Amino acid sequence: MNKKTLYLECYSGISGDMTVAALLDLGASQDVLMAGLNSLHVEGYKIKIGRRIKSSIDACDFDVILDQNGHSHMDDEHSHDHNHNGEHDHGHEYTHIQNHDHDHNHTPIQLGQHDHRNLYDINTIIDNSDISKKAKEIAKKTFHIVAVAEAKAHGKSIEEVHFHEVGAIDSIVDIVAAAICLDNLGIEEVIVSELYEGTGHIKCQHGILPVPVPAVANIAAEHHIPLHITSVKGELVTPTGAAIVAAIRTKDSLPKDFRIHRIGLGAGKREYEQASILRAMLIEDITVNSGNTINDKVWVLEANIDDCSGEALSFTMDLLLEKGAKDVYYTPIYMKKNRPAYMLGVICDEEKLSLLEEIIFTHTTTIGIRKHEDTRTTLGREVRKVATPYGDALVKVCTYNQNTFYYPEYESVKKICLEYNKDYNSIYQLIQKIALEL
Repeated sequence: MNKKTLYLECYSGISGDMTVAALLDLGASQDVLMAGLNSLHVEGYKIKIGRRIKSSIDACDFDVILDQNGHSHMDDEHSHDHNHNGEHDHGHEYTHIQNHDHDHNHTPIQLGQHDHRNLYDINTIIDNSDISKKAKEIAKKTFHIVAVAEAKAHGKSIEEVHFHEVGAIDSIVDIVAAAICLDNLGIEEVIVSELYEGTGHIKCQHGILPVPVPAVANIAAEHHIPLHITSVKGELVTPTGAAIVAAIRTKDSLPKDFRIHRIGLGAGKREYEQASILRAMLIEDITVNSGNTINDKVWVLEANIDDCSGEALSFTMDLLLEKGAKDVYYTPIYMKKNRPAYMLGVICDEEKLSLLEEIIFTHTTTIGIRKHEDTRTTLGREVRKVATPYGDALVKVCTYNQNTFYYPEYESVKKICLEYNKDYNSIYQLIQKIALEL
């Protein structure tokens, strides 16, 4: 079965409020969202969810309205222009009212628009809420990404970073709201287009900054997010929007063939020459179904090693696999001066690169690692449990076109052989035969 896949089309940039609006338009529950936001125990704002016309296109609008100022934010940590350009909302309005009779031992948190909060403060707000575990993970990961980017921009450690507008009510709500909606929709895979960004300069708390602003540039660099600079004068990608992308993106390219099941449109607040809309789609990869193959991208690490013991190499392989490598292998080679050696190969996802490189440098004698991104084609597969006369065994079932292949898992075969003193081939064939007959 295909995973539930979200595609974010960011040809007008991306911001936190645009993301939440698009996910709501896609079908995320407003009731679940409001219950989750209420459980944050943060006061001083209300939520308006309505519709907005952008370049004659009807889109959902999500707005955080601060009580003390009476104006809505732009989900732009660097802007204080709150003019809605005369557009009218005609959707239902939800007003956040803190209920002090909830059965929680939490003290409501008062935050002003420009209050400074560090990462620990924000994580505490999130942890003390009633939102799901998955939503908490997404929200905290997003804020951590922002913290790293801001720390780099200001030359400070993460612990020293104090969020300015990003840590205020509006952006806390945007990031947590996006996390709640993603979890509510059951999203498993997220594909994001290149981010279209403007040009020029903007005025912010720190002065006049170039577009993309430092936080956005740092996030794009750290997480390999492609940017497409346009001629639009202004900021299309906010740090909140970029951080959400970095936190949730699992793939960066669409499948060859796919089917669109649902579309959601999130309206931006600003007016540019093109429609300020974030389009979100729930899609199904139908190229997987045609031949039961899956195309994805992996990273390959390679290191030539000629002065390391077999014990160390064996330990390194086990540790690499334990920490998330998809495959680890050694190839006999000859190096300079005809010295017999091994080439260590590791296949992994991008997010595992740093950890696996650290393991290789720590536990082998290599002083250099080559790495490159590669594509691969794999068969669609699932693991099934089958009952045998010797107990349950796991079987990997792979399909290709009209053919199905059954591969008993090594550990299951090994366990039965050792427990009942049987030979490997007989047990392997027995499990395979049972699986074929199911």
